[in-house]
Amino acid sequence: MSTPYPFTALVGQNDLRLALLLNAVSPAVGGVLVRGEKGTAKSTAVRALSTLLPQVDVVPGCRFSCAPTAPDPACPDGPHEPGPAAARPARMVELPVGASEDRLVGALDIERALAEGVKAFEPGLLADAHRGILYVDEVNLLHDHLIDLLLDAAAMGASYVEREGVSVRHAARFLLVGTMNPEEGELRPQLLDRFGLTVEVAASREPLQRVEVVRRRLAYEDDPAGFAGRWSGDEEEVRARVVAARALLPRVRLGDTSLLQIAATCAGFEVDGMRADIVMARTATALAAWAGRTEVRKEDVRQAALLALPHRRRRNPFDAPGLDEEKLDRILDGFPDDEPDPEPEPEPEPEGPGEGPQDDGPDGGGPDGGGGVPPQGSGPDAPEAESEAPAQPEQQPEQQPETQPSAQEKEATDGPAEQAPVRAAEPFRTKMLSVPGLGEGASGRRSRARTAHGRTTGAQRPRGQLTKLHLAATVHAAAPHQKARGRTGRGLVVRKDDLRQATREGREGNLVLFLVDASGSMAARQRMSAVKGAVLSLLLDAYQRRDKVGLITFRGSSAELALPPTSSVDAAAARLEKLPTGGRTPLAAGLLKAHEVLRIERLRDPSRRPLLVVVTDGRATSAGAVGGPHHDTPRELSARSARLLAAGGVASVVVDCESGPVRLGLAGVLAADLGGPAVTLDGLRADSLAGLVKNVRTPSPTLRRAA
Repeated sequence: MSTPYPFTALVGQNDLRLALLLNAVSPAVGGVLVRGEKGTAKSTAVRALSTLLPQVDVVPGCRFSCAPTAPDPACPDGPHEPGPAAARPARMVELPVGASEDRLVGALDIERALAEGVKAFEPGLLADAHRGILYVDEVNLLHDHLIDLLLDAAAMGASYVEREGVSVRHAARFLLVGTMNPEEGELRPQLLDRFGLTVEVAASREPLQRVEVVRRRLAYEDDPAGFAGRWSGDEEEVRARVVAARALLPRVRLGDTSLLQIAATCAGFEVDGMRADIVMARTATALAAWAGRTEVRKEDVRQAALLALPHRRRRNPFDAPGLDEEKLDRILDGFPDDEPDPEPEPEPEPEGPGEGPQDDGPDGGGPDGGGGVPPQGSGPDAPEAESEAPAQPEQQPEQQPETQPSAQEKEATDGPAEQAPVRAAEPFRTKMLSVPGLGEGASGRRSRARTAHGRTTGAQRPRGQLTKLHLAATVHAAAPHQKARGRTGRGLVVRKDDLRQATREGREGNLVLFLVDASGSMAARQRMSAVKGAVLSLLLDAYQRRDKVGLITFRGSSAELALPPTSSVDAAAARLEKLPTGGRTPLAAGLLKAHEVLRIERLRDPSRRPLLVVVTDGRATSAGAVGGPHHDTPRELSARSARLLAAGGVASVVVDCESGPVRLGLAGVLAADLGGPAVTLDGLRADSLAGLVKNVRTPSPTLRRAA
């Protein structure tokens, strides 16, 4: 086993370390979700925590890690008789993103069932993690149904398995830690609420602290065992403090005043449900125990709110995470200050081994773990140095380019001048848009697909490892060969060739590429606010259906990829909010840009099928940089570009933004060229009576079969 990086050698990340330690003291807190950019030591911190947990006593031979002093009466390996205990380190079990449901919760042991006729249960990762840590890296990329199973087990402290004739219940109490990069997509608010605490981490912008991180990491990689040995004293002291806090926890008193503070805080921030109140109470109690106190103070309630509430205030993916600390202080200031505690304050954490003048604590930099960071305002990036820099001389009029196009010339070339971004209208629930045919893409909620989970639609020979046995099909395949195989008695002789895999149909997530017209013809009629509201509504729908999204805009003389395909729809919403408008309408350039983006994305992810959503009034007033015969008009170029997308089998829908008493119907013509339907802004609403084709049709049966 490789030597893990010492927990006390981590530089900075105070909130992350505190949240992990609080869960180690009280697993009832409910785990922690660590959100942050790549390369911020999220995984390193979690793996380092496992070495701080005390050893656990288990019943020898029990696959479910029952405690000898209080064995689980319903343990599948039980009942256990009194006897000697076996001590082992607390486990850290990692759940990979591609894990199946069988691997997580356990399942029928197929080999023993077929070979011996025994209905045996094979435990999953939830059983392995009992009384330890269950770590899920990139938890936002895990399938929703697996997250539901995981969080249900964490909340109930037990796993219930009812499948394939197996009915098993076993204890599953573990410290749940999930890490995620928000750039790769958000968790649904309902799932966010199930994590006890959340922490936002980011790399330090202080040069000296970054230097200390690099220095320690290089020293660890050169000699892992020696580096860990230099921090062994600090590790042992933190381990002893965790044990002491666990012992003190039952004696910590949560008074009525603290409960009122918790309730007032949750009500003041309009948090849904009561889970936040319970988590805050448990966290505040754990904070007091970690500090060596038997009474919860106002400072504990405040720190608990900062850890337990930010992710619960996020109602949709476009809400900014975080908590207004000034509002929090105003709520808590309405209560009297705590009475002085007669108990002595705990001694500060011991200093770590010196590696230089920065090492004044376990984080390499004083009580705040600053890694030897000097006060704000010093160092090479200080504001004073910036102010001393010579000011750039203003450009003189004679240095201006000699030929500047006039406003009239610019308008004649690019159309109406650029206008300031407008705010989006309120989003609404949109009608269902889906891709035709049966896909095999990533699990989601939009289009029909062959998936590992869903309703069983048939059986086939397994391609690779067998995961979902279709029992009836397997019996049917083996039955005709029983005489030739010398069957005796009532048993069924089954061979590997007889095994059949269940085929299931569920839903997949698609790549929804938005092509938004930001030209002057859209903004001139003050429609951009409604258009942005419609796109925002479609983005929200894409978020709920687990799609990837991309955003292309076209205006002036070109099209721009405003957001490459990503799972982070809140990033798309932010780009949409700042979208400028004005200029001519290079519709053909936008369509060709969409064709290029989809071509590249198809090479990266062939199984994820695209849906192109074109938001425009259908006008084309500029050819942009699109090549073609000189006599082709912008409208003809747009038609040819649309037919190119249709020929590639791209499913499309046009959101018609035209308004006014006189309508040209150009969006409908564009939809016909794309081979998909057109829907008005009003018809896009789910409660609208306007007709909308649910499955976007491709232009020909041949293309439909290919999709």
